[in-house]
Amino acid sequence: MKNYMAVVERCAKTGLYVGYIPGFPGAHSQGGSLDELNGNLREVLEMLLETRFCHGPTTRCPPTIQAP
Repeated sequence: MKNYMAVVERCAKTGLYVGYIPGFPGAHSQGGSLDELNGNLREVLEMLLETRFCHGPTTRCPPTIQAP
């Protein structure tokens, strides 16, 4: 498992925690608590890494199984 650093701030107007992961365009989210923000950022990062793996210049997505 690889670790990534997130930059986190608390919005003065809404009280929400907002964060982003440097080096990953689109890796930003918000949450009502630090735990919620952490979970949201993990989900976003998983999607971005999956997209990068599947649609990178030299890799291909694994075949999907379609329902009959």
